[in-house]
Amino acid sequence: MDNREVSVNKKDMSAYSVKSDNINIQEKSECKSFCIDVKAETLGDCDNNPVSLSPITTGAVAKIPVVLAELAVRFNVTSLINLPEPAMEIKNIKKKIKVTQCMLIQDTDILFIKGFVRKNIDFATRDCSSHNGICGDIRHCTVDVPFECTTVVKFNGTNPAPIVNNTSSEFEFFRTNELPNSFAEKDRLLSGDLSEFNQISTEFFNELPFCELISAKIVEFDEFLHRERPHHMHLPVGEKLFTKIEEKMVITLTLKILQNRQVAIGATSTKTC
Repeated sequence: MDNREVSVNKKDMSAYSVKSDNINIQEKSECKSFCIDVKAETLGDCDNNPVSLSPITTGAVAKIPVVLAELAVRFNVTSLINLPEPAMEIKNIKKKIKVTQCMLIQDTDILFIKGFVRKNIDFATRDCSSHNGICGDIRHCTVDVPFECTTVVKFNGTNPAPIVNNTSSEFEFFRTNELPNSFAEKDRLLSGDLSEFNQISTEFFNELPFCELISAKIVEFDEFLHRERPHHMHLPVGEKLFTKIEEKMVITLTLKILQNRQVAIGATSTKTC
């Protein structure tokens, strides 16, 4: 009786296990069949009504950015890039200019510029090959190529506002003191008060010139170094592997140098809605 019950229980457990496995397989297959879902909706136009403006027409003094200079700066950059694995060819290189420093040192008219070129390199690798073709993956590598230089700025008629220096000055008060017995009784010590320190200090917070990027142009020449054709590989004619890229870039940045200044705006009789 006991053996029969044990046998039935084992059979039931086996059937439950098979059923559970079928459910798991079905859930996994459903998860694999789902890749991506996109939901979109087309919105209608919204109504709008013009709002009347009330500008100042009697003239005003405004604090606005004033263009001090607009210039094109050229950088000549060379670099050596080592890829993490052998490549067959470069498929594409996307480049973005990033400027991290653009500072005008006043009273010298010298502009310091520093930044880097962010390069995303797509290259083809080899998994298998023959004399008739090559198969592999497309890999990518992102690198930052730095650049920096200094240049003398020629201003377009408007120079930066003169720098106002901080000031500090001391002052003291007159005091009369008695003298020791070695002096005559009518004598007195006439001098400044040595028991205190008095000072007037002034801070001026000058407007720092700043830069805005207008455009960037990169002319680039890349050369693959140490291209090799391994003896143990079968490759099509002319195909070789490489891991080093020597690049030469001529970078031209067009930028504005501005400074917040107070500007007088004249009166106008034009009515603005």
